[in-house]
Amino acid sequence: MNAVIIPAILLILAGFAYQIGLRASVRAASAAPTVSMHSRPSYHGWLAVLRAAVPAVVVYLIWYLFGGGIVDSMVLAQIPAANLPESVLAQDALMQRIFNLSTGFGVAGEAQAWESSAAAHMAMLYGYGRTITFALMATVAALGLFFSWRKTTPATRARNKVEKFITTAMLACSAVAILTTLGIVLSMLGEAIKFFSFVNPLDFFFGTTWNPRFVTVGTEGQAGFGMVPLLAGTMMIALIAMLVATPLGLLTAIFTSEYASDRVRAIVKPLVEVLAGIPTIVYGFFALVTVGPFLTDLGAFFGLDIRATSALTAGLVMGIMIIPFVSSLSDDIITQVPRAMRDGSLALGGTKSETIIKIVVPAALPGIVGALLLAVSRAIGETMIVVLAAGNAPVLTANPFEAVSTVTVSIVNQLTGDQDFSSPQSLVAFALGLTLFAMTLVLNVIALVVVRRYREQYE
Repeated sequence: MNAVIIPAILLILAGFAYQIGLRASVRAASAAPTVSMHSRPSYHGWLAVLRAAVPAVVVYLIWYLFGGGIVDSMVLAQIPAANLPESVLAQDALMQRIFNLSTGFGVAGEAQAWESSAAAHMAMLYGYGRTITFALMATVAALGLFFSWRKTTPATRARNKVEKFITTAMLACSAVAILTTLGIVLSMLGEAIKFFSFVNPLDFFFGTTWNPRFVTVGTEGQAGFGMVPLLAGTMMIALIAMLVATPLGLLTAIFTSEYASDRVRAIVKPLVEVLAGIPTIVYGFFALVTVGPFLTDLGAFFGLDIRATSALTAGLVMGIMIIPFVSSLSDDIITQVPRAMRDGSLALGGTKSETIIKIVVPAALPGIVGALLLAVSRAIGETMIVVLAAGNAPVLTANPFEAVSTVTVSIVNQLTGDQDFSSPQSLVAFALGLTLFAMTLVLNVIALVVVRRYREQYE
């Protein structure tokens, strides 16, 4: 059994079970023609699918999750003690070598006799395991079909059971998303706590020097782990990006929602949203090759010293990137403003521009603010553009024409290379990531609160 055969078998089983459920429903209706069926035949078909396929999938998942470990333990017990390594890592490497031998995959060197014997034993165990699993899957599926055939009556609440299963499945999907987020936070939190055992949190959050590569060999204590320059660079680039994206995105949204005809809107809005689909690495190259040199030449024309890789370059290009986030969300929010408010303003003698400025935009303002906060979160978390266009200079400066660095760039720098993963130089990336997560989480919560308040105005 492999990843292709199992889904194919389950699809065939589902189709067969669906037909069994339909026929059972027809049979029940024919047996009691004076009694109304509680559920439609299609629900009986889906209920039969659930009764047959779900237990079969559970059996396969049990084998998939635990079968390998059981086989490995049985093979390890069969290997002579003299050939069995003591360390766990060496045993894992040995089991991988034996697995490769059992599947015919090439291995380094010539296999010894006991290794070939263990590989044959492993192949036999996997064969038995797959056969037993397939037999169990077929058995539980058959029992499910038999149960559906025998227990289908006009009073069977198939629709309720199917809908309850779907609700439970959606709840499980939501739980997976929430637990995944929680797991990510806890993993970062654990490593961040290790980092703060080396570095004082006050030095990290309020320090103005970022030079972690040399802190352990110098005599300056832990002063090189101050994140203030990174935070200042991040906020400066995000501010420049929002100064670009806010007017362009908001005016685009007002045009597409209030002035453009339906035909023009159908063309302009998708074209603007294409900007959101361009990979950020492409934006980075665009900033590095085109925007940066252009700004340098422009600054020389006006007597200004503008570096090609600077906060201004990264901010401008990032602002272009997040225009769709502002324009698309704002457009959706502006179009939700009730038509009666516009008609009332026009009926009182207001022009269209006055109606938009004094009625539509103020009414949509909470939603627009929520869209802007979501765009800020996107700008703060952007990495590739600032890697290529910001200059990667972690210095505390207020000059947007100079090179700066950001939190995300520093995370990339600290987790690349051959540094010890348990050293403060690597662990600081988790502290930075946790700080960045907290910042974006606060912005998203504020955005959700603002949007919710906006929605409540029209309920």
